[in-house]
Amino acid sequence: MNQQKPQRFQPRQEDILANVRAALAEDVGSGDITAALIPAGSGARARVITREEGVLCGQAWVDAVFRELDPSIKVSWRAQDGESIGAGDELFSVAGPARALLTGERCALNFLQLLCGTATTCQRYAALVAGTGVRLLDTRKTIPGLRVAQKYAVSCGGCYNHRIGLFDAFLIKENHIHAAGGIAQAVSAARQYAPGKPIEVEVESLDELEQALAAGCDRVMLDNFSLEQMASAVALSGGRVELEASGNVTEQTLRPIATTGVDYISIGALTKDCKALDLSMRLL
Repeated sequence: MNQQKPQRFQPRQEDILANVRAALAEDVGSGDITAALIPAGSGARARVITREEGVLCGQAWVDAVFRELDPSIKVSWRAQDGESIGAGDELFSVAGPARALLTGERCALNFLQLLCGTATTCQRYAALVAGTGVRLLDTRKTIPGLRVAQKYAVSCGGCYNHRIGLFDAFLIKENHIHAAGGIAQAVSAARQYAPGKPIEVEVESLDELEQALAAGCDRVMLDNFSLEQMASAVALSGGRVELEASGNVTEQTLRPIATTGVDYISIGALTKDCKALDLSMRLL
């Protein structure tokens, strides 16, 4: 099967600015006392390189950091988000007032290293299931305050976005089912509460899968199913509903899960366990 590329998630400019302004407030506080040692009016140029290969991601956040500090700063990119980068590659150069460049360095690189790391992790996972047709989904296990940024990085790395938050789709889990009185009751209540919103039900057995199918949900999450149970679930559902595998997913188990015939695999590690890319900025 051909692996369809995910549609790039588009963050809102106001979300990017909120991230950047919060980060600058946290870092700069009442003022950068070290950058104040540089004579006012001094100009500088710098270049940022990566010491590791990976996937570029985070341009808009970097641009916003320097724009917030001084609109006269010019950032010139050598690659675009979603492109592969190699160890030693220059990612961008920046020119402008020296004080502003030095003040923004850490904040800009923090965003870039995290988002490059997230996209790189996703690219590695996506390569493991190439040709199977399964789609790898992120989760809500993101760094607080950076949900939108990491969701964007996931799509740059070749994986797909699950719901953005608690507001755009239902995910009815064990505790919701218990509190609502059953799967059928929970799905019925969801249809009445927000008609048109996608409804996904988490199940822990084939019996619960049958209940979810009967209730008419849009997707079923197979929670910690064995490979044999997943294959049985695929046969039982007969294509009537999308199936998502979740729980105990590792790089070793990923492809075997994909070959069971499920439509999606959700992986918290795409956003919560990613390693930041090693980046460096040097004045020229």
